[in-house]
Amino acid sequence: MTDNRPLAGKVAVIMGASGGIGAATARRLAAAGARVVATYAGRRDQAEALVASLPEPAGALEGHPQAGHLALAARVEDSASLAALAEAVAARYGKVDILVNSAGFTRPVPHGDLDALDDALIDQMFVVNWRGQFATVRVMRALLEASGAGLIVNISSIAALNGFGSNIAYCAVKAGIDAMTKSLARALAPTIRVLAVSPGVVRTGFVAGRDDAFNAAAGAQTPLRRVGEPEDVARAVEACATLLDYSTGAIILVDGGRAL
Repeated sequence: MTDNRPLAGKVAVIMGASGGIGAATARRLAAAGARVVATYAGRRDQAEALVASLPEPAGALEGHPQAGHLALAARVEDSASLAALAEAVAARYGKVDILVNSAGFTRPVPHGDLDALDDALIDQMFVVNWRGQFATVRVMRALLEASGAGLIVNISSIAALNGFGSNIAYCAVKAGIDAMTKSLARALAPTIRVLAVSPGVVRTGFVAGRDDAFNAAAGAQTPLRRVGEPEDVARAVEACATLLDYSTGAIILVDGGRAL
């Protein structure tokens, strides 16, 4: 039986799939027919439970008939770990059609407290949230080229635009992600498209201390009168993979108008 789902036969690697946005994206792409590789750094149980919950892709992947969904360990700050991930994906699937860079971390630091944003935290922010994304693209490039129509979706933030986020380094890192998205879109075209999805406040546990009261206040200040949900971001990633096939190098805001 032919699988008519739009991502049938596609392989999606989702970095940081045990987090809120990553997990929602995994569910969304799997529902659209993709085979999902869900990576995790330390939450193996969550990643494996996520993979077990995904609908099985219909039909065999050409040359890789036993390939279904998979949870694999990978640390974006460790390039050897990323190389091992690419080798495992190549052996199981032979290609990558969609790479979603949703791994990352942050720590709240008041913007006026310059001393609290010390060198160690700044360096860690850039290693995990920028260098790690670039290193992931670097090791996955050949697999994306093997797709013939590869797609990279970087998860950015409107902090890149307005300079308002969990800390100043986070804002700078996300501005760097936007610049990297544009640079890679030129460098990797026409075989690989590169887009960024840029959320505003999203209801996840990503930023410590952002409770229901914070979300209610943030939602009240947003034109659409609510904060985002992980599913909002996941739908945008799905659109990048299924609808926006003449777009590359674009930064897609999913923020309820918060950046206005």
